[in-house]
Amino acid sequence: MPCRSGIAHRDGVGESVKSNSLAAVTVDPVINDFAKTYLHEDLQWVRQSVLDKLDGLSEYDVRRPLTRTGTNLLGLIKHLTLSEAVYLGDLFNRPFPERHPRFDDPDYRNRDWLWARETESRTDIVNAYRRVWQHADATIQALPIDASGHVPWWPQPEVKLFNVMVHVLTETSRHAGHADILREQVNDMAGSAEPDEMDDWKAHRQRIEEAACRASGHI
Repeated sequence: MPCRSGIAHRDGVGESVKSNSLAAVTVDPVINDFAKTYLHEDLQWVRQSVLDKLDGLSEYDVRRPLTRTGTNLLGLIKHLTLSEAVYLGDLFNRPFPERHPRFDDPDYRNRDWLWARETESRTDIVNAYRRVWQHADATIQALPIDASGHVPWWPQPEVKLFNVMVHVLTETSRHAGHADILREQVNDMAGSAEPDEMDDWKAHRQRIEEAACRASGHI
């Protein structure tokens, strides 16, 4: 059993406040092509890693809420689809052609785009994500890294493509980490690991639990 603690935790994927750390910058022309290619290739890799978390899972498991706030695998993909449509489409006057809200719409709620309704198929959601990849990739390829954009909900709204690429890569990587944890939870619930492997991980987890309790004075 976990040791008792008075620390409160915040679960799920909530809306985050954008800091000033991605304020508009002037990028040295010497690194323009290298930076854009590097960021783009990393984004392409992490996108696929998110989709890979669906492999081998049932229709229920890709949709089921796995945290107190309902975080689920297909919901993460829907959210990332919207993010790329807005950040690497709308904000550079290259609107994604499929209907979608913006984050500054009066009736937009983040959690409404973090789950899959029963009328939305897994195939439709995955294919929409792939289509937005193509649209975002075309934006990245068409514009220089210092192309100007406008993000009205950021503290410093005048940005460059560089800022937005860093933001989208960071957000996708963060949600890829969420997807890793959700997939691990699903695998544990399904008992998909071999018994010896499960015993080994159980013992490892117990060592971590005991160390945490000793360090916090609970043992």
